[in-house]
Amino acid sequence: MSSPAKKSAKKSARQLAAPVVDPYVPTTGNVGYRVSRYELDLTYKIASNRLAGTAVITAVTLAPLRSFTLDLAETLSVTKVWVGGRRPARFAASGGKLRITLAAELPAGAALPITIRYCGSPRPIQSLWGEVGFEELSDGVLVAGQPNGAASWFPCDDRPAAKASYRIQISTDNAYQAIANGELVSRRARAGYTTWTYEQAEPTSTYLITLQIGRYATHRLADTTVPMQAALPERLRHHFDHDFARQPEMMALFTRLFGPYPLAGGYTVVVTDDDLEIPLEAQGISIFGANHCDGAGKSERLIAHELAHQWFGNSVTARRWRDIWLHEGFACYAEWLWSEHSGGPGAAELARSYHRRLEGSPQDLLLADPGPADMFDDRVYKRGALTLHVLRGELGDANFFALLRDWTTRYRHGSADTDDFTGLAANYASVSLQPLWQAWLYSTAVPAL
Repeated sequence: MSSPAKKSAKKSARQLAAPVVDPYVPTTGNVGYRVSRYELDLTYKIASNRLAGTAVITAVTLAPLRSFTLDLAETLSVTKVWVGGRRPARFAASGGKLRITLAAELPAGAALPITIRYCGSPRPIQSLWGEVGFEELSDGVLVAGQPNGAASWFPCDDRPAAKASYRIQISTDNAYQAIANGELVSRRARAGYTTWTYEQAEPTSTYLITLQIGRYATHRLADTTVPMQAALPERLRHHFDHDFARQPEMMALFTRLFGPYPLAGGYTVVVTDDDLEIPLEAQGISIFGANHCDGAGKSERLIAHELAHQWFGNSVTARRWRDIWLHEGFACYAEWLWSEHSGGPGAAELARSYHRRLEGSPQDLLLADPGPADMFDDRVYKRGALTLHVLRGELGDANFFALLRDWTTRYRHGSADTDDFTGLAANYASVSLQPLWQAWLYSTAVPAL
């Protein structure tokens, strides 16, 4: 092997040996710095699926840094990069990473302001769980970023524990409404395009940042303690008023049980003109398909589930994906609590029913670490909910709901893991909870209910 070839091989080996931030998504996430803010200035042409953007990223180094990476899909091309107002020594994008090498090393604790100009035809990222990220609809766009799809439309440090504030400015065709996270601070129409600017102040994980574009009309919901609105095609308005009528009551129940709604800007439901296989959660936003808004009223369980994610998953976010039961088990149990409150089957009845189903399913899933292939398995949802129901029986209602409110307050807009929850729960128990955790979190066999 020639000398240049040896150097190239060594370089490739170093890239392959990059630290794995989360084994469930080993190719995403980055080290050496922390982002506190993203400012995205985007233009999107619907007819040609063409995205052009500038990302201004505010970060700080966590260690001496000469080079670093950001996650960015290969469908997007980077044209210019500045770090601290200067061109870096070099940059290159490949394999889902933008690699930037500085002209001189920065010390730990140094400001790392990054500006990236990029463009391309965004596509969903192919993942173990199917297509995730930026997706064209029949007449518009949606972004479903969970778990590693944020890089399909902007350069980022794409991992759930990396939270930041956002300013999202999106210009698109006048006939369409653009919806992003946070408060709409301006809307300006000019020369066939409308520019929508949103400010998301609360720290938010990259996968929970979304963009929704469609021929939508926005409607404010009346008589709500938390500001709530819906964006949907006008043809679905009558069905929405029927199918989503109890959302304000859900909000009232969940704020009483889980604590104050965690976002200042309120809650938005988007209903696309297309059918969707499942609803999607984002920070302050839930996205449903037209099939969830058909006048039959069959999606009430899903409506409660997505609303509950604003507390469990969006505000309090798992530090790593292995702890996803802290999102889905809690949101699933919120469905049962809503059913109990609204005159449907009680939580105890639902627990018995789903326990029987789990007993008849393969008993090879470890709730506290299900593995990437099973992280969205329905058993994670139902076993997680059952774990909480058993805990509720052990603590009693007063202590159980006090624990949930403590959890959502203590880790508000932060990240946590299973040990954080079990440690906090110990403060509300009169006996050791270790047998409960061992049976439900750290054993594969389904325990007796």
